[in-house]
Amino acid sequence: MTRGLLSSRTMVAKIEYIEEIVARMEQAAAANATSPGRAGGIVTLTPDAADEVMITGDLHGQRKSFTQIRKVADLAGHPRRHLIMQEVVHGGQKYDNGGCMSHTMLEDVAKLQLEFPGRVHFLLSNHELSELTDYPIQKGGSLLNLQFRMGINYTYGPATDRVLRSYHAFIQSCPLAVRWDGVFACHSAPEEVDRKGFDMGIFSRPLTRPDLDPHGAVFELVWGRDYSEENARAFASLVGAEVLLHGHEPTDAGCATPNSLQVIFDCCHATACYAVLPTNEPLNQEKVVARIQKL
Repeated sequence: MTRGLLSSRTMVAKIEYIEEIVARMEQAAAANATSPGRAGGIVTLTPDAADEVMITGDLHGQRKSFTQIRKVADLAGHPRRHLIMQEVVHGGQKYDNGGCMSHTMLEDVAKLQLEFPGRVHFLLSNHELSELTDYPIQKGGSLLNLQFRMGINYTYGPATDRVLRSYHAFIQSCPLAVRWDGVFACHSAPEEVDRKGFDMGIFSRPLTRPDLDPHGAVFELVWGRDYSEENARAFASLVGAEVLLHGHEPTDAGCATPNSLQVIFDCCHATACYAVLPTNEPLNQEKVVARIQKL
């Protein structure tokens, strides 16, 4: 990311560029809240609104996959296609100070949403939630939140806190799920739904901080890694779905089917996968899997 930046040891952006980014994030947040089909935390798509939906997986700062997703989606050439994206922060290239550059991908997702209003759906995911709530995530001995903040500081200097607040507004506005005929797409599924149930109120009520913090329902939704058949069936029954589409779980193959209801997409590696799915016919796991392609 060099356009609009001063080449220096700190690489602090010009004020005009900072204003542009802050305005972009705020505008994208407002657009999320009023997206067609949005009710509470869920965006519902109908054949009247879309012919097909392209579902992708976690990116974690991987620019090559992000560029390829935009190319394959070709939203300009397919005006009735929608795109679902998730989890872009924490990973990829780093600045000279060791800061993470993935914050620029969050900005680019917001830009894509504004370019194609109501057609790009960025699901709230656990790494973005960790930035919103300052929940620490450590990987490979490194604190990802610290590297993310270092990246923002490297780029925006004294305006870091202001830019970060605009990121938070955008993240908080993101839908928890997108649904259409038999399909429920969310970042992951909560654990032990078959034994302890789940607070479905998060999909319809204004979210509170306890919903987002550990043990809260939103936290459980985006962090869950219970892939048992029983849990998947219980959650699918609650949300009225025949198939559940997720990211969250790394998979070397680019996709996985841990049980008869869930399909996991991962776009972090050379084996990245996606699927373009119709909105005008009922879908199940078998029909989704038949449409999976390599990115």
